[in-house]
Amino acid sequence: MASGSADTAGTAGTAGTAGTAGTAGTAGTAGAAGTVRLSFDRGTLLWLGPPPSDAQRHAADIVWDPRSQTYRAPPWRYEAIIRELTAAACRYEDGVAAYEPLAREGWDAVDLRPYQQAALGSWDAADRRGLLALPTGSGKTRIAMAAMALTRCPSLCLVPTRVLLHQWRSELSRWYRGPVGIWGDGERELAPIMVITFESAYRNMARLGSRYRLLVVDEAHHFGAGARDEALQMSIAPYRLGLTATPPADPIALTELERLIGPTVFRTSVRELSGTYLADLDVIELHVPLEPDERAAYDAAQAVFRPFYLAFRRMAPRSPWKDFVAAASQSREGRAALTAWRRGRNIIAFTRGKAATVDALLKEHCRDRVLIFTADNDTAYAIARRNLVMPITCDIKRQERDEVLARFKRGELRALVSSRVLNEGIDVPDAKVAIVVGGTQGQREHIQRVGRLLRPAAGKRAIVYELVADNTSETRQAAHRRQGLGT
Repeated sequence: MASGSADTAGTAGTAGTAGTAGTAGTAGTAGAAGTVRLSFDRGTLLWLGPPPSDAQRHAADIVWDPRSQTYRAPPWRYEAIIRELTAAACRYEDGVAAYEPLAREGWDAVDLRPYQQAALGSWDAADRRGLLALPTGSGKTRIAMAAMALTRCPSLCLVPTRVLLHQWRSELSRWYRGPVGIWGDGERELAPIMVITFESAYRNMARLGSRYRLLVVDEAHHFGAGARDEALQMSIAPYRLGLTATPPADPIALTELERLIGPTVFRTSVRELSGTYLADLDVIELHVPLEPDERAAYDAAQAVFRPFYLAFRRMAPRSPWKDFVAAASQSREGRAALTAWRRGRNIIAFTRGKAATVDALLKEHCRDRVLIFTADNDTAYAIARRNLVMPITCDIKRQERDEVLARFKRGELRALVSSRVLNEGIDVPDAKVAIVVGGTQGQREHIQRVGRLLRPAAGKRAIVYELVADNTSETRQAAHRRQGLGT
């Protein structure tokens, strides 16, 4: 148990006068000698002893818990509490951290490219807290390995999917000589260096939050706007590294993310790295006309949807799509508009023209490794049946998915089709061509999909074909997505 000392015991007692008479007296009885005792208790920090001053409460988010008659604080404020106690010369006993030593063999040196070294240096200079925004395929995972090797402390890596859980463990084992733990996908192997899924972290950080000094968050843009944030709040880790290709566009979500992980300390784009550290890239937009019956059905759906949507936009021009959905659900006219929107989206997801274009592109690139991205699983399965292409969806179990990806890497399969599974993190370095049949309007998804092709190789030039249903909502969405690439 670590201890801090004060010049006199009276210093801690002085701090205690800040509380109200009732709370100060109750809490004060636990530390008659004037010593503050800190502990980790089921996902919170427990403060026993002289009550905190108003300044300490404000600086470290300390609150009075009437149920337990104690002061508590969120664990992510642990370092702030220690700073406040030290600054006030308060005597304290630190029973919070439960760090375990790393394996004696430790870390091998991690080689970095110049931009990766610059990113690591920026994070190190920012008190080892912050977000790195780099394109998919630029080696964010390797920077994380270098950060762990630099800090040489117990580290917990949070990843969004089970596929990435095993991929990260494999990569960590290349550089770290000790055991690499894993928590998720039915496995619970605790270790000072460990990988955990977001969902497992959310459910279990109340018991794991005091064990790690460095928190690495892959695909960090998933945090900042939801219940998952509690996983970050319940960790005491003073060092935090967030990795993303696309920081949240919502300023409120970005502010919260930076509060929990740290500011964006390094950023670079596809344009800046293409041709040198990433494969050269050609993005080809193919506008596909609708057949007459498809056009009539789409226009009819839009005639129902657009008047209601435009009326909502006039009243709430800055509201997100989810607010429109909530508002539309309250009336018969609104529900009809939502139904029409879904009907229109389904019409343009995989038109006959898109189907013929996919056929032609697969024939043209019969010798290349091809990834096909769709807006939904139904379209993915339709393409799989039509072109005898292997689908990769959330319906496929991990063992089968791993086998399919291995066959793709060996060249036994030349094409894969997926709606979402291939978007984040899965490593398919041999892919050279992507056919984007459909997706969301967001830049993030587009950047992630393009990034699947950008792993560099000698003489490699990646090609992305984006199929756009002409004179539909996809035309505007395609223009918006391209802005995110910086090309």
